[in-house]
Amino acid sequence: MKELSRIAEEVRASTTLAVDSLAKQMQAEGLDVIGFGTGEPDFDTPDNIKSAAIKAIDDGKTKYTPAAGVPELRKAISARLKIDLNLDYDFTQITVASGAKHSVFIALMALLNMGDEVVLPAPYWVSYYEMIRMAGGVPLVVDAGEEQNFKITPEQFENAISPKTKAIILNNPSNPTGMLYTRAELEAIAEICKKYDIYVIADEIYFSLVYDEKEFVSFASLSDDAFERTILINGVSKSYAMTGWRIGYAAANQKISKVMSNFLSHSTGAPGTMNQYAAIEALLGPQDGIEAMRKVFEVRRNYIVKRINEIPGVSCIIPDGAFYVMMNIRKLIGETLGGRLIENDDDFAVAFLEKGRVAVVPCSGFGAPGFVRWTYAASMESIREGLNRLEKFLQA
Repeated sequence: MKELSRIAEEVRASTTLAVDSLAKQMQAEGLDVIGFGTGEPDFDTPDNIKSAAIKAIDDGKTKYTPAAGVPELRKAISARLKIDLNLDYDFTQITVASGAKHSVFIALMALLNMGDEVVLPAPYWVSYYEMIRMAGGVPLVVDAGEEQNFKITPEQFENAISPKTKAIILNNPSNPTGMLYTRAELEAIAEICKKYDIYVIADEIYFSLVYDEKEFVSFASLSDDAFERTILINGVSKSYAMTGWRIGYAAANQKISKVMSNFLSHSTGAPGTMNQYAAIEALLGPQDGIEAMRKVFEVRRNYIVKRINEIPGVSCIIPDGAFYVMMNIRKLIGETLGGRLIENDDDFAVAFLEKGRVAVVPCSGFGAPGFVRWTYAASMESIREGLNRLEKFLQA
C-alpha cells in the first residue's frame, strides 16, 4: 500500500495525555494511583452554566451554527475582552473553535506557508511543537532555563529570527512553567516583532489565574501595532472549569479572522450549539467563581512549592500563574529509584508511577529535560498524599 502522510506519521502522541491514559488504566485495574497529569480544574462547572446548556437543548438550539460561532457568543466574548482587558474587538473579529488548543492550530494554519519558522520558547506546551509541524512550519526552539525563570529574553528572541520567521507563540502565564511575563518584558518582545514583522500567537488561556497580586498584561493591549499582529487565544475551559465543553476562541484583525473562519467552515465547523450557549452564560453571568477558584489554587500552589523544596533531591521555583509547577529532578539522574536506573525525566515518571503510584508529566516533551510537571488543579488531599508518596519513593 502507498505510504501515509509523512507529516501525520511524524506527529508524536501528547506526553500529557499518554501519562494520564496510563494512570487511568492502572486505576481501572484497581490500583491506587493519584494523577497529576492533565491540567484540568477539579471544580465542577457552575450550575448556572449547566442550566444554560440544558435550556438551549430544551429550546431546540441543537442545529448547525455559523462556522465562527453564533453571533451572541462572539459578542459576549467581545464584551468580556473589553471588561477584562480593555480590548476593543468587533464580534466579527472573533472566531470560536473547539477549545483553545484547536484555536491555536487554526491560527497556525491561517499564518503559515510550508517552511515558515515559528519561534517557540522552551519550556513549551507539548502540543505547540507538533501543531507547528502539522501546519507545515518549522519550530525554532529557544531555551529559557530555570535560571532565567523560564522566560525568553529579547536578545534570545532576536537572535533566533531569520528571513523565514513568521511568528512566535507566547503562552502567558505559561503551561508548563506557570511563569508570567511583565509589561516591560512584553514591550521589549513587541518591539522586536514590529522590527521584523513577526506575528504573535498569544495564548492567554490562564490569564485569570495569576497570584501574589501580580499584573497580567495582554499582548494585544501593548500598542496599536501589537493589536494588529496578535492572534489572541483564550477560552472558557480553565477560568470556568469547562474543559470538556470544548469552547475556545481567537481574536484577531479582520483579515486573519476571515481566513480562520473559512478554514473552520471546511474542516470542523463550529462547536456544539448548546455548548456555545453555555459559554455565553459563563462569560456574561456571575464571575465571582473565578476569584474563588483562583484563591484556592494560590493556597495549593504555596503548599506544593513549600513541600517540594523541603524534600532532598528535588526543587522548584514558585510559579506566577496557571496551576502547574516544574519540579527539578536533575540531582536524581544516575540514581536507581523503584528498581529503575533514572537516566532522564521519562524514567523518573515511569518509576514514580509504577512504584510510587503517582502520575506526573515528564518535561522532555515540553523541551525541558530534567524536570517533571505537577498540576495543583487537584484537591489538597491529593496534593498532600502525592507529596507524601514522593518522599517515600525517594527514600526507598
